Amino acid sequence: MCRITAAGKEAAVARFLQEFPQAPQYGRDHPALRGCDDVTWADFPGCPAGVPALMGGLLDPASASEAERVLWNVLMDSVFRLGPAMPAALPFLLRLAADPAVPVRAELVEVLFVVAELSHPVDGGSEQAIRFLGSDRDHPERARCRAVFSQHAELVRGLLDDRTLPDGLIPPDERASLLKAATP
Repeated sequence: MCRITAAGKEAAVARFLQEFPQAPQYGRDHPALRGCDDVTWADFPGCPAGVPALMGGLLDPASASEAERVLWNVLMDSVFRLGPAMPAALPFLLRLAADPAVPVRAELVEVLFVVAELSHPVDGGSEQAIRFLGSDRDHPERARCRAVFSQHAELVRGLLDDRTLPDGLIPPDERASLLKAATP
């Protein structure tokens, strides 16, 4: 399975900051990102320290789309595997997705759906599922993400009931997956 290397993540953040040097300033005072600078992102295996700059970039109309793309790659270990920093990033992503003024809000809601799907427990009796997704024992970030969704269940329900989101953005199966992830 294609893995995203730590060096590749660092290089992507550096390219982003070179192209959008103003982006990190956007998140400095946004309430959804309070505490983001206090997280020692580089302590998570394979996670660059530049996560706060990417989070701030989500608020900058000029860089939001690229910030979302790079952040997604930084927080994932591969296409179907959450990275160890995802549980720490999830509260910020939930709060940003709840803000109608965020330029990539719809994309963040879609990211939350994928995180919810990938955080569900893997059937330990299914060799195929374990081979494809890995065991829950080897991926504690799944349980940690479920705990974050549960802690922020009110935000999840608010997103599901939000009439300012485009119609059809959250189809029934995605709605069910988000609710399941947010239910203890």
